[in-house]
Amino acid sequence: MEPALHLTLPLMLGYLLDLLIGDPEKLPHPIRIFGNLIYKGEHLLNKPPHNFLKGMLLALTLCLLTYFSFRLLGDGLLWLHPYLYVFFSGMMVFYGLANKGLIDEGRAVFQVLHGHGLEAGRKQLSRIVGRDTSHLSSQQIRIAVLETMSENLSDGVIAPLFYYALAGVPGMMTYKMINTMDSMIGYRSERYEHFGKFAARLDDIANFIPSRLTALLMALVSLSWKSLVFIYKYGNRHKSPNAGYPEAALAGILHCRFGGPNIYHGVLVDKPYIGDQNRIIEHQEIDRVVRINHLTCLAMVVIILSLSFLWL
Repeated sequence: MEPALHLTLPLMLGYLLDLLIGDPEKLPHPIRIFGNLIYKGEHLLNKPPHNFLKGMLLALTLCLLTYFSFRLLGDGLLWLHPYLYVFFSGMMVFYGLANKGLIDEGRAVFQVLHGHGLEAGRKQLSRIVGRDTSHLSSQQIRIAVLETMSENLSDGVIAPLFYYALAGVPGMMTYKMINTMDSMIGYRSERYEHFGKFAARLDDIANFIPSRLTALLMALVSLSWKSLVFIYKYGNRHKSPNAGYPEAALAGILHCRFGGPNIYHGVLVDKPYIGDQNRIIEHQEIDRVVRINHLTCLAMVVIILSLSFLWL
């Protein structure tokens, strides 16, 4: 089997499975294993003294363990039979992508809000965001969904594909480990301020290029000049060094405004505004955002497929 097919066949299989099935909630998932490892490591090591060094040791150990475990497993399957390797790698790409799951969750909030009212919409939104949803208006709920869909288009779709292109399944899964660590221990709280700092910074570094690539792809698939302007003008205003770029891209496409104060874990966070048009987000606009997500994911897949056949 040609080396290019070792990369492209699993990518096409994983992409199609995600497109058709979405997040396999009832199937064994490597991210759950990652979460268990992080949980056990944090409870074992997150004790004074030297919390930062212990957190760094845990993060580096889990990243190396993830990379070499998937590398050895993939090499072994390739030695046994190329099609075993393709099947396994395709399933890992499927597990690593979260495009359909992200779209389904976002659309569900819009539909529940539209069909069942404000309280039901708040409850549905709480499944996918960390902010306090109990006092949000309909407008704030829709904005929260769009912010989450744009930010996670980078974290859950383009970034995993980016690292798959660089280092195959081991690279993709190592990124997923980094992202999972950030979501579990990368908080500025009393418990995680020192222990999770390295994991949070590692996630910032890992997402630096993918977040900007996501924003650019969103602008290109939408043929939106305003989106490019918003990326340049507002991308760096977010507290996160990365999240503001895809959010700015979507705000430019929709000509709306994201950001502003919100309550996270009981603390008021005054996020800067991204965009300059404080207009009402309509129910049907979720369809346009879904198309943007699908087209952005497809564009990234096509780019990887094209480059793999040119370079390999």
